[in-house]
Amino acid sequence: MGLTLRRTLVDTAPLRSSPAFRRLWIGRALSGFGSQMTLVAVMVQIWQMTGSTAWTGAVGLAQAIPLVALGLFAGSLVDRVDRRKVYLLATSGEAAFSLLLALQGFVGHLPAAGVLGLVALQSCCVACAGPASRTFVSHLLPKPQLAAGLALERIAFQGAMLVGPALGGVIAGGLGVGACYLVDAVTFLAALHGAFGLPRMGAGDEAVRPGLQGVRDGLAFLARTPVVRGALLTDLAATVLSMPISLFPVINSERFGGNPRTLGLFLTAIAVGGVAASVFSGTFTRLPRPGLTMLCGSAAWGAALTLFGMSPSAWAGLAFLVVAGAADTVAVVSRTTVVQTHTPRELLGRVSAAEQIVGQAGPDIGNMRGGLVAQATSGPAALVSGGLLCLTAVLLLASTTPALRNPTPPTPAPPPAHHPVT
Repeated sequence: MGLTLRRTLVDTAPLRSSPAFRRLWIGRALSGFGSQMTLVAVMVQIWQMTGSTAWTGAVGLAQAIPLVALGLFAGSLVDRVDRRKVYLLATSGEAAFSLLLALQGFVGHLPAAGVLGLVALQSCCVACAGPASRTFVSHLLPKPQLAAGLALERIAFQGAMLVGPALGGVIAGGLGVGACYLVDAVTFLAALHGAFGLPRMGAGDEAVRPGLQGVRDGLAFLARTPVVRGALLTDLAATVLSMPISLFPVINSERFGGNPRTLGLFLTAIAVGGVAASVFSGTFTRLPRPGLTMLCGSAAWGAALTLFGMSPSAWAGLAFLVVAGAADTVAVVSRTTVVQTHTPRELLGRVSAAEQIVGQAGPDIGNMRGGLVAQATSGPAALVSGGLLCLTAVLLLASTTPALRNPTPPTPAPPPAHHPVT
């Protein structure tokens, strides 16, 4: 009985067997709390300065545009040089911009556009640090521990999402936004400490072409590798077609009387489901078919959101959101496992950059889609139609991409060799 229970809980073997992974995980978990606090602080500051929802909405654009615009080029750079150095330099840049945000938070006098400018510059650093950091787990852990390592990263992310915003709100309300930014800058020291102990992480044996040529090589790999392409398309199906966040206010108003406390519980319920799935991630990280697990998680996400849109009871609706949050974690961990096990080392930076772009742009587009459909119909109609579209797309991808259902990943073929560019 005890052995069975242990196998259902999150597998902590990567933390025990790899000191480098353990230091990196602790550092990134702490810096994740700081980043969530900064997100709240920026929203609070911009709202206090402008009183405009257009300006607060621009915060998301300031973060997303650099990631989308620079992501693939950053991924190409990551595949050409020592990934550890890229991460250290980019994370140092993030810390520096957090310090500048703290300075303006304490001193004031910077206009809203200036604050967003600092946020955008910090996001440029994230565009480089993200693809580099996504390659670390496969470098540090043996393949049998890869899914467990990714689940541990997910539980750190979910913990930061659950606690960081609330803590940021308390500090911003008591000590001011400058204190939030300063705490964020300090937590980057933990991330840097974790990265300093990493070994050198060069790319593979194949020469990587610079600039647009390297980006094209990465896109060509995605085009000719159905399992990786299918994994990213499955994520887009779940986010673009059925992202529910923008619909929560109208659902709460139309179905549950518009009580702000109910609205706040919607996001909490998704986070609770995500944390629960991470804690019990041993139930799916040990399965031999991560692609099939990803498809099932994505389908469960769409089904849970469909049922949430049809639910007349707030408590039943919250239960479906908990299921959706758990399904999302299953799908994300399994998708990243598929991507990393099917991607050659020399292409991992570029493919990780594409995964980061999908993860950033998909929810933003999905929230916009949901809002437009709700404006033309109703909140429940937008939610139910999105969930059904997600289910349909996932079933279509499952039927047309048999490689996603394979129990063991094939060894990825290297990309065509290129002569070095002089």
